[in-house]
Amino acid sequence: MNKKIALNIFIGFCVGIIANFTGSFLYLQLFSKHPLEESITIALQEDVFGNIIALGAVLNLAAFFILLKKKRFYRARGVILATIVAAILILVSKFY
Repeated sequence: MNKKIALNIFIGFCVGIIANFTGSFLYLQLFSKHPLEESITIALQEDVFGNIIALGAVLNLAAFFILLKKKRFYRARGVILATIVAAILILVSKFY
């Protein structure tokens, strides 16, 4: 694989991970009455942490379409890869 292609996919992956963390953080800040650390602890105890990750992944959709509109197709593939990683994390959190 060409180094430039791999770098673009990696950049897209990083954009997807950052968008997912940002979406999860915003959700916890807007809809939680507790501080961030306590909200994460409560989410883990109540087994809803996967749902928070899934809601955070909604920002990946915006990042994906922005990258497609700018014709950054390999970066958009990286965002899809980050979304797949988030889905695997959700799956693990549900069954573990």
